[in-house]
Amino acid sequence: MWDDAFPSFLIGLREGLEAGLIVSILVATLVRAEARSRLPQVWTGVLAAIAVAMSFGAVLTFTAASMPQTAQEAFGGTLSVIAVAFVTAMVFWMRRSARNLSSELRQKVTGALAMGSGVLVLTSFLAVGREGLETALFLWTTAQAAGESAGPLTGAAIGLVLAAGLCWGLYRRVLKINLTKFFTATGVVLIVIAAGVLGYGLRDLQEGGVLPGRTAYAVDLAGSIDAGSWYSTLVQGVFNLMPTMTWLQVVAYVGYLVVVMTLFVRGVRATAPKPKPEPAERPATEAPAGPRPRTGRRPAWVIPAAVVAVPAVIAGLAVALGRPKPAGDQTVAVSETDCGKGFTAPAPGRQTFRMHNTGRQASEVYLVDPSTNAVYGEIEGLAPGTTRDLVATVAGGTYAWRCVPASGRAVTSKPVTVRGGGAAKPVTPVSEQDLAGPLKAYKAYVGHGLDTLVGQTGTLRRDIEGGHLDKARTDWLTAHRTYASLGAAYGTFEDFDKKIDGRADGLPGGEHDKDFTGFLRLEYGLWHGQSAKELTGPARQLDTDAAGLRKAFPRQDFDPGDLPLRAHEILENTLQFELTGDTDEGSGTNLATADANLTGTRELLTVLEPLLTSRSPRLLPTVDADIDRVRKLLDAAHDGDHWTPVEKLPAAGRQRLDGATGQLLEDLAPVPDLLEIRKSA
Repeated sequence: MWDDAFPSFLIGLREGLEAGLIVSILVATLVRAEARSRLPQVWTGVLAAIAVAMSFGAVLTFTAASMPQTAQEAFGGTLSVIAVAFVTAMVFWMRRSARNLSSELRQKVTGALAMGSGVLVLTSFLAVGREGLETALFLWTTAQAAGESAGPLTGAAIGLVLAAGLCWGLYRRVLKINLTKFFTATGVVLIVIAAGVLGYGLRDLQEGGVLPGRTAYAVDLAGSIDAGSWYSTLVQGVFNLMPTMTWLQVVAYVGYLVVVMTLFVRGVRATAPKPKPEPAERPATEAPAGPRPRTGRRPAWVIPAAVVAVPAVIAGLAVALGRPKPAGDQTVAVSETDCGKGFTAPAPGRQTFRMHNTGRQASEVYLVDPSTNAVYGEIEGLAPGTTRDLVATVAGGTYAWRCVPASGRAVTSKPVTVRGGGAAKPVTPVSEQDLAGPLKAYKAYVGHGLDTLVGQTGTLRRDIEGGHLDKARTDWLTAHRTYASLGAAYGTFEDFDKKIDGRADGLPGGEHDKDFTGFLRLEYGLWHGQSAKELTGPARQLDTDAAGLRKAFPRQDFDPGDLPLRAHEILENTLQFELTGDTDEGSGTNLATADANLTGTRELLTVLEPLLTSRSPRLLPTVDADIDRVRKLLDAAHDGDHWTPVEKLPAAGRQRLDGATGQLLEDLAPVPDLLEIRKSA
């Protein structure tokens, strides 16, 4: 957690020390002016500044949470850039003003004493408020970058507490700190951190579609750096440097760092303080005590309570007035005859609808645009008498509910019109007809692959029959990779898959069981010293089964809806079996099989490309980059025909491969939802 905490710790320490020094100077000035009775006014201004900063943070958090995902990224990126601007200005301001801060504040307090209590409250509020708003914005930005980590808040809390302790020590004269050197050193570190925040913010703006170049990578070290290692986590958390960065991020990071650091260092040299010691104590007559506070009937706590409560109330009103009317207050009825009862036009924004099935059948429920049938949200299999929440983002447009019971016709509710802005991304429904073309193309690919496979298993059989076991090992791998590249057809090969590529798991005799057949049976024998005579029977059986599959495949059913599922399932099996070494029967070639599975996945995505590109233009470029990363890692694990066994991979290399495959699976996860055949009748 420290990697996420350090930037916030530093900003909490520095900003806290700045604000604390300001408060200390204000208090010391009043004490020396024998105006202790005016101290509550200073604390009132300080409390008001803290309340405003906390309310500002709450409004930022709510505003982001109520936006769609892409809008959240654009909002967060914009605020990150603004936070960098504020932090940069703060660093330069403190470098320039540190030496004169004390005298400037004393002059302001002297004027405030003469003008009344309200001015003194305002003086302390403005002096501390700027630091508070800067701190709130920067902490919110770093918390967004850290995700669910508690590191930023923990680091900030530690920094603020330490800053308060240092200020108390300086005020009581029990500590001596060279503040010029302190603010210079922390300024250098903050400039480096701010460069990372700028890069992170620009990446968010690219993800949100505000800036171009989302897939134009200048740096892509995901294949050679373990993202989960302590050093990688530290660099990412502290400096916001990622293994994969776009050209815009890199140029902005380097440009900001070079320009701002150069100006800062030059400024430090140019404004080196001259030895001019300031007297420790000023005579009490330096600042007039001002008029004595007037006695009134108003309780002393009224003003402090008001200045603390007012920002909180304003923030609460902003949240309440800005919050869309919760659609969750609507209970929408679902049945075979009446769909959408109780549905009224919701406000734009992210909404939660409570769907209650009042009918006698389970039903599919869709929130749709009735003019295009585009789907904004769905619930599958809502059972009779049950209630489930459906979450969807609503923008200006027309909406209706469509209920499709398990048996019977679909029922569509009366449409409602939502007025307002915002953006909502529906899923364009896919029909069996839409998938007919990709299915035909993929079946042709599988058919061609099976033709190749039969030729290769025939060669393997002849190798073993002739006693050429060394050649058989090479030809075995070639044939097995061909079969593995047809992975999207799993489930359509019926019993042939178990015969051709079944495992020994669960068989009473294990590898020696008579029902253990196919590629893995031959692998076990070829790499465990079995003779050609022992392997001839399994080789002939494999050749026969491959030929039988080629003959049966054109007549086998292939559900079009299974095609998108395979995009994810092939590599799920790869991660579960190949990358764990679970299916290794002695050849140590699990990574070769994984590489073939990757080929099958890419072929499947190629035939699905037209449908995916029209529904999610950014998905395939991201997935292609992921596939390239995994392939680079696999290429590094073999030399010619020799593949490194999974168990002999270095621990860091294995972690990188698992991580890259996991990321690929995560990016492939939307494919089944995007291309799901949804019921409409």
